[in-house]
Amino acid sequence: MEEKVLEVKNLCKFFEVNRGFQGAQVVQAVNDISFDIKKGETLGLVGESGCGKSSLGRTILRIYEPTKGQILFQGEDIAGFSRRQMLPYRQKLQMIFQDPYASLNPRFTVGEIIGEPMDIHNILTPSQREKRVQELLETVGLKPDHIRRYPHEFSGGQRQRIGIARTLALNPEFIVCDEPISALDVSIQAQVINLLEKIQKERGISYLFIAHDLGMVKHISHRIGVMYLGHMMEMGMANDVYKKPLHPYSKALLSAEPIPDPKSARARKRILLEGEIPSPIHPPKGCPFNTRCPYAVAECFNQMPAAFRVDGRQVACYLYSPKYLRKRESLNIEPLLSKEA
Repeated sequence: MEEKVLEVKNLCKFFEVNRGFQGAQVVQAVNDISFDIKKGETLGLVGESGCGKSSLGRTILRIYEPTKGQILFQGEDIAGFSRRQMLPYRQKLQMIFQDPYASLNPRFTVGEIIGEPMDIHNILTPSQREKRVQELLETVGLKPDHIRRYPHEFSGGQRQRIGIARTLALNPEFIVCDEPISALDVSIQAQVINLLEKIQKERGISYLFIAHDLGMVKHISHRIGVMYLGHMMEMGMANDVYKKPLHPYSKALLSAEPIPDPKSARARKRILLEGEIPSPIHPPKGCPFNTRCPYAVAECFNQMPAAFRVDGRQVACYLYSPKYLRKRESLNIEPLLSKEA
């Protein structure tokens, strides 16, 4: 049995916001999410902007305090740990940030940026740290003599490599990659992805990979999770979700991915969803997708569906419940979902 590095159980993160005369209200950014990640595995996380992907990643790392739920890292529930209790776990849990321009201190040299985590945790002597920084620079494809330079002297791709080197400084076992390639040129994106895969193969690190590029997520991920309005709608093996999505939202999301082949692009039918994304302050009762789903059933408006197991994956949709599974073919689902753009 493969070792589980991380288990998330019924995790919620709600933000309280002040709406002026309307008073304090709650944004349900992450709502009752559960999954696990094994050693050396990458779980890709996709969904529209504002669905709660980054909030989930930051809550797992305790950058945001969880509202409720469990975060089991190597069997230990860290959800309620104090800052002091979390300190040794900071070495094992790290994050690669989205913006390589904003995530590096412009007043620090590259050596100071990468060496700072070792300084905070009081690891190695100054001379040993410098040697370690040079080794990390070589690991991410930069030169050891870059140690004296400042972030503004590097390109976007090189800055992201510096950020990755800083993340590796403490030999982490789990990394949240929060859209690490979205701010980079396409040619550089592939280099960063190849670097992350190489590091994972060599060190057995587990990733939670958050991104909008579905093709890139499929390439790097072992499994894919699809989020919508703070909820996990579908999760399964990457090839299964990518080639044959089950949830209606997953189908619509994947149909929007650009295809480089013009003939294939013209032949494919784009699924257009009607209506606006509901506010996370006032989410609809029941399934959050019921306001845009073309074939929502009565139960969808009353209660959030459980995650039903179908073909080895989890799907939060009543159409895959035992009640509707036998009737699904007679519901004529595909024509309802397939509207040409």
